[in-house]
Amino acid sequence: MSRIRKQSEYEKTFAFRFFRWLGGEKDAFVGNMEMQPQKEYVEEEATIEERMKDRKQVIAEAYDDSHNMELRFFNVLYKIFSIVFCVALVFVLILTVSHLPAVGDPDRPTSNIVSETYITDGLKDTGAVNIVTGMILSYRAFDTFGETNVLFIATCCVMILLMIDEDEIKKNKESNDRGFEPKNDVILQVVARFLVPVIFLFGIYIILNGHISPGGGFSGGAMIGAGLILYVAAFGFEKTEKFFNEHVYKVVKVTALLCYGCIVTYYFLTGANGLECLIPLGEAGKILSGGITLPINIFVGSEVACTMYAFYALFRRGGL
Repeated sequence: MSRIRKQSEYEKTFAFRFFRWLGGEKDAFVGNMEMQPQKEYVEEEATIEERMKDRKQVIAEAYDDSHNMELRFFNVLYKIFSIVFCVALVFVLILTVSHLPAVGDPDRPTSNIVSETYITDGLKDTGAVNIVTGMILSYRAFDTFGETNVLFIATCCVMILLMIDEDEIKKNKESNDRGFEPKNDVILQVVARFLVPVIFLFGIYIILNGHISPGGGFSGGAMIGAGLILYVAAFGFEKTEKFFNEHVYKVVKVTALLCYGCIVTYYFLTGANGLECLIPLGEAGKILSGGITLPINIFVGSEVACTMYAFYALFRRGGL
C-alpha cells in the first residue's frame, strides 16, 4: 500500500524534475551554465567616418560617367537597345494585326461549326432567346460552374485571412462599424430608402430576364450586391443583420452552389448518354423558359451578390 509523501520529499525525486521539465516549468539551462547579457556594440566615430568616406569614394568612381568609360558605354548601349527593342515590338504587333482576317470575313478561324451551331441551334437546344446566355449557361455550363467555384473559394480565402471573432466585433462595435464614417447621415439614409428597393428590383429583373434579354446572373448579382453595400453604408450592420446576417449568407451561398452543381451534373449526364432531359425548355420569350438557364441564373446571381457583400463586410470590419 502506497503512502503519501511530503511535498519536500517529492520535489527531490526524478519524476518531479522530469515532469517540470516536460511541462516547460523549468528551464534546463538556468543555473547550469554561465549566462551573461551581451554588451551592445558601439562603433567608434573614426571607424564610421572612414567607412562612409570609402563608400562615397566607391560610388564616385563607379558611377562617374565622365571618367568611367565602361559605364558610359553601357548607358549608351542600353538606350540604343531599348529604342531598337520598342521599334521591333511595335513592328511585329502591327505586322500581326495586318494579317488578321477582316471583320465579317466568312473564312476567318472563328467562323466555324461551333459558332454556327450556337447561332442556328441555340434557341432549339437551350430555349433561351439570348444566345450568349444560352451558350454560357448551357453549352458551357461546366466552365461557368468553375467560375462560380472560384468566387466561392475566393470568399473563403478572404474569410480565413480577415474574419475575426464575433465577440471582438461586439466589443469594438463602434470602431469596426461606423467609427470612421458620418453617423446617421440623413441625406444618405433618405436616398438609400428610395434607391435600395429599386436596385434590388432591377437586379432581380436582370437575373430573371437574363435568358430573354441582355443580363444574367453575374450582372444581376452585382446589382443586388451593390444594393446591399449601399444599405450597409447608410444604416450600418446592425440593421442589415436583421434580414441578412452570417447565417443567411452561409445558407444562400452554399445552397446556391450545391443546387447549381446538381443541375449541371444532371444536365451533362443526360446529354452525354443521349437521355432526354426532364427540365422543360418552355416557350421561348417567356420568363419560365430556357430550361436550366433560368435556375442557374438565379443561383449565380445569389453567389455573386453574397460574394460582393462579403468582401465589403470583411474588409470593413472583419465579419459579416
